[in-house]
Amino acid sequence: MKHKVYSVLQKHIDHPVVLEKPKDKSFGHYATPIAFSLARELRRNPVQIAEELVEKLREEEMFEKVDALKGYVNIKLSRSFLNEYAVWALKNEEAFGRGDASESILLEFVSANPTGPLHIGHARGAVWGDVLARIGSHLGYRIEREYYVNDAGNQIYLLGLSVYLAGREHVLKLPVEWPEEYYRGEYIVELAEKAVEALGPEMFADDGFVPEISEWAKDRMLELINENLHEVGIFFDHYVSEKALYEKWDEVFTRLADAGAVYEKEGKWWLKSTEHGDEKDRVVVREDGRPTYLAGDIVYHYLKFERGYDRYINIWGADHHGYIARVKAAIAFFGHDPQKLEIILSQMVSLLKGGEPYKMSKRAGNFILMHDIVEEIGADALRFIFLTKKSDTHLEFDVEDLKKEDNSNPIYYINYAHARVFSLFEKAGRSQESVFDAPIDDLNEEAYDLLFTALLLPEVLEDAFASRQLQKVTEYLKHLAGMYHKFYYDNRVIGTPQEEALLKLSAMVALSLRVGLKMAGIEAAKRM
Repeated sequence: MKHKVYSVLQKHIDHPVVLEKPKDKSFGHYATPIAFSLARELRRNPVQIAEELVEKLREEEMFEKVDALKGYVNIKLSRSFLNEYAVWALKNEEAFGRGDASESILLEFVSANPTGPLHIGHARGAVWGDVLARIGSHLGYRIEREYYVNDAGNQIYLLGLSVYLAGREHVLKLPVEWPEEYYRGEYIVELAEKAVEALGPEMFADDGFVPEISEWAKDRMLELINENLHEVGIFFDHYVSEKALYEKWDEVFTRLADAGAVYEKEGKWWLKSTEHGDEKDRVVVREDGRPTYLAGDIVYHYLKFERGYDRYINIWGADHHGYIARVKAAIAFFGHDPQKLEIILSQMVSLLKGGEPYKMSKRAGNFILMHDIVEEIGADALRFIFLTKKSDTHLEFDVEDLKKEDNSNPIYYINYAHARVFSLFEKAGRSQESVFDAPIDDLNEEAYDLLFTALLLPEVLEDAFASRQLQKVTEYLKHLAGMYHKFYYDNRVIGTPQEEALLKLSAMVALSLRVGLKMAGIEAAKRM
């Protein structure tokens, strides 16, 4: 709707137009302060300009009412337009809310170390990235999802060593001296049992086989991580191995050196990241010649930009904030625009159960497993709750609240509104398709307000994606469901002269709830 209003305004105004929604609904559906911009340009009174614009816009059939108020132009859409748009949406569900954006985006998210199952902190970034991709794809963006596998470095060796020692102690009943640092949890013992069976006990004779055990354990962990992700409907197009990237390090280091981006000091090689806004220069090669963790990120982003996407989005844990400036500095040294890389930070999650801190998983050792929460509340509730706040703000929720079957549980509340519509049609003995062309001229103002809100979904999706505030989708769905529940209680539907029109309105509400939930990766319930 917003695009249609904008295109009509552009016929009369040769100037960029800003459209807002008035806080007071009585003013109309949209408002524009364009007269103030024109006043500066034309050196005229904005109130007079607004009144002149109103006279032109009143001729447009799309508008039922156009008024000027203190320099603002307020617009109320016509009932016939809302009806036509609703008919189109109901008959073209797959196209409703779709956009024609053409940018290509490489979206990297999750990228958890393959050293253990996914925990609840990983789940937030996973859901957020998946829903960003779903909405973006619906809007026309060509989005590819990528998982950066951190399979290089000491953590993978430590995983193998932990499995090796657990195999000796718990399976082969051999004496073991545990180091200060190792991976704990029942999952390590489970891995060790499978490793002894798959690789043979001879691989646990001495620690010379730890590298082979590490590779085997890393692959099993990746399989488990993917199982965890698939449980909540998250899939990837590409996986990139950090270990494989280091094979390109010499080539990339030469590119940095040729660009004057590195220097040697104290036996180390440093990236001149301060030249591009970092607080200090960073080591990329240690004294012993080994590249640092940052070097892997630099190679990865060098190769990313060589792949030629229009934009790159990374979703990182909040603890990676310090890496943003240094990675962008390397991108600039390669001659690329660092503004094409967008970093979205995901904060950790606090979990309660009945008001008390949720217990850590025995299987994981020292964190809460994503799989355990999915088993307890279901994938839909997990997905929804992670979308209720901006990704970079702290999130706390109680799993018991998400089991309730009342309006305190938002996913239940929204699903109940959707199922209520299907129940109405069943009671009326009609199909939804049978009312798509029903006239809706004589409905009350409350009904038209509900219809307008239901038709806002495309704008909500565009705004949520552009602003990276996916909570706007869940807020909208809760608001629309609340409006419908109230409308349902206030207005009799079946057996009234307006039955067909009210059923059509209900079908439009259900469509927006269904498509909105689909963008969140949730299938709307038809029965409760």
